[in-house]
Amino acid sequence: MNAVHPSVFDFLLTATPADTVSADFAADWARHRTRTTEFASSLDRAAIAGFDGAGTGPAFLGGYQEALHALVPSLDPGELSSMCATEGAGARPSTMTTTVGADGSVTGTKSFATLGAFADRFLVIARSGTQPDGRPVLRAVLVAAGGRVAVTPLPALPFAPEIPHAEVTFDAAPGGLLPGDGYTDYLKPFRTVEDLHVVAAVLGQLLRVARLGQWPARSVEQLLALFAAVRGVGGEDPSSPGAHIALGGIFERLTVLRTELEPLWAAVDPEVRKRWERDVPLLGVAGKVRAARLATAWRAQA
Repeated sequence: MNAVHPSVFDFLLTATPADTVSADFAADWARHRTRTTEFASSLDRAAIAGFDGAGTGPAFLGGYQEALHALVPSLDPGELSSMCATEGAGARPSTMTTTVGADGSVTGTKSFATLGAFADRFLVIARSGTQPDGRPVLRAVLVAAGGRVAVTPLPALPFAPEIPHAEVTFDAAPGGLLPGDGYTDYLKPFRTVEDLHVVAAVLGQLLRVARLGQWPARSVEQLLALFAAVRGVGGEDPSSPGAHIALGGIFERLTVLRTELEPLWAAVDPEVRKRWERDVPLLGVAGKVRAARLATAWRAQA
């Protein structure tokens, strides 16, 4: 007999929000896991992380962690993880210089790792060789924090300053190679998986605000409907052009909905409103990359 899981929609409509503030990331993650133990979907758990987050930063971090664990199910669910792909010249495969040996040892520096200083484990995308046409062969490697891993915290960003970032240097750090190609099986799909989970978390955050601010029922309905769309796309292959096109529509609808909701913020606690206004640029991060993926998806349908 299949287990019966609670409805995330009922939860978001009736539960009392918690107050995750990201003061202790490990404790926050442990509480989140306990809170969501009955929810099988990582997208549902991401929405609950947003619902429980006292701001956009904590909401994002919950979505980010759920995305990483969805991408790599073998990650220890009790650990905090960090994706390490970006280097000084960006995250394009052709510019990556970090290397991984046949034994899984990683050498190189990643310039921008979310939650880097607090991560228990790093998911590193690194070169393992070169193809005959000159393109790099990339692998994904799991590397534990500590030992031959040096982490240098970066200054806080002007928006969502609760989200910590760091530079991470690996000096022949021992790691475990994951199966498959580092780009097509990990880095490329993560961009889509992360987008979906972060949008789920942001919608959970907005539902928290709507509930506490007693926004009209129609606004709550619209937020839940958009979350339902996220859940639908989340069940698709992240490499599907059609899924990318649908995701583009979700981002467009979120932009329109944010505009429609603007008058309602006048009744929200001023500190909550101020944090939202400060942090909303987070939704535009990687916008150019998303636009390029969307254009590619439409070309694939031509």
